[in-house]
Amino acid sequence: MKKVIFTEKAPAAIGPYSQAVEANGMVFLSGQIPVNPATGEVVEGGVKEQTTQVFENIKNVLAEAGLTTAHIVKTTVFLADMSLFAEMNAVYANYFEGDFPARSAVAVKALPKGVLVEIESIAVR
Repeated sequence: MKKVIFTEKAPAAIGPYSQAVEANGMVFLSGQIPVNPATGEVVEGGVKEQTTQVFENIKNVLAEAGLTTAHIVKTTVFLADMSLFAEMNAVYANYFEGDFPARSAVAVKALPKGVLVEIESIAVR
């Protein structure tokens, strides 16, 4: 059985998908982009500011499910350009304590709304 997870503290889906879906104790978060849920706008600044907003969105979706970033077991990071990796990675590291989740990072041709970073994740209860 699956359960859809939604919070107003993260950007609403801009297409036919859910912010997150839980099934069998696993929570699958859709890719989060750096949109401030209060304004609906992409945050200003570079990849550091955008990565920070992405993780705040992830934290809020996880909180709605009763979880934290400590429950994340896998992330996939999509970057507008691999030259942004080091700056993204510096912010990314601050959102985990102890063991890090498994991760893939790829550069893509374009991301929604022209953002620099998008991160999807899987968490386990």
